[in-house]
Amino acid sequence: MQLDEIDRRILRELQRDAGQSLEQIARAVGSSKTPVWNRIRKMREAGVVGKQTVLLDAEALGLEACFFVLIRTAEHESGWQNAFLEAVRARPEVLEAHRLAGDIDYILKVRVPNARAYDTFYQALIAQVKVHEVTALLSMEQIKATTELPV
Repeated sequence: MQLDEIDRRILRELQRDAGQSLEQIARAVGSSKTPVWNRIRKMREAGVVGKQTVLLDAEALGLEACFFVLIRTAEHESGWQNAFLEAVRARPEVLEAHRLAGDIDYILKVRVPNARAYDTFYQALIAQVKVHEVTALLSMEQIKATTELPV
């Protein structure tokens, strides 16, 4: 789908606050409600706009520890990979998981209340799948976090 400048403005507004009214978005992008609604509908149909959600404050919910977990594996068969992906996808503590190029095979972003909870997560993970090496890095401070893409 080709996006024009109005589409991009709409996307920036939706990313900034998807809870704002159609009227507010239309006013912000210099249009009226019906054309904005039609554009949003078309972008949803094209897959540019996905589901809407709410951002929660992890620390306010008691999830004060953020770990980045670096995983190396000696296993590269599809069976192992399927078991690993299933284990990771089933764990609510895992906010993000990426397969990497380079020395590290996977990186996980894990949110838990504390180090003891991380150890519980770690023990459960290695009980499900065999990993060669795991390094957990505790984030001391979140400097920037955004869900907004540069459109």
